[in-house]
Amino acid sequence: MEPPGIDERINKGEIPRDYARRMALGKVASIRQKNIDSFVLGVDTVVACGRRVVDKANTRKQAEYCLKTLSGRSHKVISALVVGAPNGKWVERTVTTNVTFKRLQYLEINNYLDSAEWEGKAGGYGIQGLASAFVKKLNGSYTNVVGLPLHEVYTVLLGLGFHYLKQSGRDRSSGD
Repeated sequence: MEPPGIDERINKGEIPRDYARRMALGKVASIRQKNIDSFVLGVDTVVACGRRVVDKANTRKQAEYCLKTLSGRSHKVISALVVGAPNGKWVERTVTTNVTFKRLQYLEINNYLDSAEWEGKAGGYGIQGLASAFVKKLNGSYTNVVGLPLHEVYTVLLGLGFHYLKQSGRDRSSGD
């Protein structure tokens, strides 16, 4: 995995879906220059409350703000994915999952902050850990909320001709 080295600042007035798409496209464009004969995947996942992006939490204070913002509310987790294929074709998809948090108590927020699971996470939480207890309702892709919508990535790659398991008269996954 190569770091893309792109400017990740949100443009003034940019809505979450457009921001995620711009980031995913920028990642693929940056990495693709050096990997023209490879499949290149760029994904960006954002948490959105209404028309605004709830930033990644890099400090405890940011994570606390995120959790208080999401407490007792529904929000969207939006992932934009872009795949560049060796044949020059690019495919884009956007996946949106609706998540509803329970109303969080002061002690719950502080205990979660103490866990440090929030570090670097969009929206200040990771659903695959302790914050799963905060989720009252989820409508859509769980893996999208984790940060990589696996079903969509898989189907896009297959559609572009990428096959991780080639058949040659026997199933290679069985070890025969």
